Amino acid sequence: MLENAEFLERALLEEGLIDEEQLRQSRELALEVGCSIDEAIETLKYVEGRRIALTKAQIFEVPYVDLRQLQIHFPNCQHLPYDVADRFLVFPIFMVDGLITLGTSDPLNLTALDQVRQIVKCDVDTVQCETKLLRELINRAYSLSNHSAAADVDLAAQEDGVEVEQTGQIISAVNTLLADAIDAGASDVHVNPDQNELHIRLRIDGMLHKTQGPPLNMHPKIVQRLKVMAQLDLTQTRRPQDGKIRFEHNDRRIDVRVSIIPTITGENVVLRLLNNNTAILSFEDLGFAPDIITTIEQVISRPHGMLLVTGPTGSGKTTTLYTAIAKMNRPDRNIITIEDPVEIRLPLIRQVQINHEIGLTFAGALRSVLRQDPDMILVGEVRDEETASIALQASLTGHFVLSTLHTNDAAGSVARLLDFGLPPFVINSAVLGVVAQRLVRRVCGHCAGPAEPDVRLLSQFGLHSAAGLLAGTGCTKCMQTGHHGRVGVYEMLAFTPLIEQVVGNGGTHDEIRDAAISEGMELMWKDALAKARRGLTTLGEVEKLVSVIETSQCEDEVVRRKSA
Repeated sequence: MLENAEFLERALLEEGLIDEEQLRQSRELALEVGCSIDEAIETLKYVEGRRIALTKAQIFEVPYVDLRQLQIHFPNCQHLPYDVADRFLVFPIFMVDGLITLGTSDPLNLTALDQVRQIVKCDVDTVQCETKLLRELINRAYSLSNHSAAADVDLAAQEDGVEVEQTGQIISAVNTLLADAIDAGASDVHVNPDQNELHIRLRIDGMLHKTQGPPLNMHPKIVQRLKVMAQLDLTQTRRPQDGKIRFEHNDRRIDVRVSIIPTITGENVVLRLLNNNTAILSFEDLGFAPDIITTIEQVISRPHGMLLVTGPTGSGKTTTLYTAIAKMNRPDRNIITIEDPVEIRLPLIRQVQINHEIGLTFAGALRSVLRQDPDMILVGEVRDEETASIALQASLTGHFVLSTLHTNDAAGSVARLLDFGLPPFVINSAVLGVVAQRLVRRVCGHCAGPAEPDVRLLSQFGLHSAAGLLAGTGCTKCMQTGHHGRVGVYEMLAFTPLIEQVVGNGGTHDEIRDAAISEGMELMWKDALAKARRGLTTLGEVEKLVSVIETSQCEDEVVRRKSA
């Protein structure tokens, strides 16, 4: 072992990757904390882990394997006890035709190789891996399996029928699931039991991706652990339950909304991850067009009235509202929010959390808030007639109100308010503007390149060439999807005198939309197309957007452009 470390030290010095003083400090750290010399060098950020692993692979004449490029089969850990994998830093990456490919940080550790061969009773081939990545792989694989140290139960106790608790393993498995989801940038974690398998899926950039997780037999205890964390009823398995967890990972505080429903194959769990430390961006950073930004800023600077933001769940409506109130947040303004849940904590702003168990609803909280002398009120969602009526009345009596609705587009907000029993003259008097929005996936910046011309899509959107269009080829940063992150697409309906006239005359959805277009409103799909032409997203994402919103205006616009 010592000789191998000396080989590494000499090679790093000869390659000029480290100097004598850095090596001395690395040795001291390794002795102090009891880690290997390469871990100490990487911890001190003198040489990155990949460069160290490549150097070791060259010294020891073994292949180097980048664990970030592989989809490791976690159940491989069943071939090797946890204590052996942890002590020698080895993991069975592949097992093919009686040959195990062993990932290791030290391919010349003969003691480790001999012990592994005795356990697996087959040939072993070694590959060099990064120490840090290998340690993370071992911790995750064994925590998400029945083969961790916590699961090494006493055989005699098993024979006597004594139940051995595996609490440590379950806690580790749940913590690993949440940590992996946070690291991956997921918004939701789906824990879906099936008859033969437990499916773990992460929603990343709006799409569900299957990932490795615990075996099916761990599902009941994982659900029990989540119930404990969310303070739910452990004895109840036949009705839905909702709760909340506060989870800390890498100095980040994440609120987790827990939703559990019974299914025929067991309790299904969905975890919504809410990052309280998310930075408030500007309208420009969110992707708003300059003319929409100008209109929104004019609207929210008014002393009273209402601004609505519409779109489906997960379309970024709350982020837009936070951006608006953050822009108006000054010591001379009293701003109060009513939310379910409070997603981001903001200084100076009074934030109220809805609590249905004690009868604190949106409508009830709004009545109380009006007695708090507010200048601006954010109502998380207008979801019923009572809340809608109080919110619009508040906007007519000296308060500015921001809220959200669930509609497909901006023009649809009028019909939604009419459904709540509000007369057109009240809508015209209160509502100043409506922002409709959705999120489309960004092109991955790490693997982006010129897009291959798609004649069908180019024709569909009236484009003559693919100039300026980008597409991702797929890489580890984007999980081979070619997309990483999302960008908003928007349309802004300002209540001009013409719009008020159409609404007052009982205009239909299409009539309101046509009037807005004549007043200069750009439809959402056109905003998405403009972003595609700037290389931010793809025509495929624009097509998906068009498929879920009204398409007639898109078709009319393309016909007009072609004829021109």
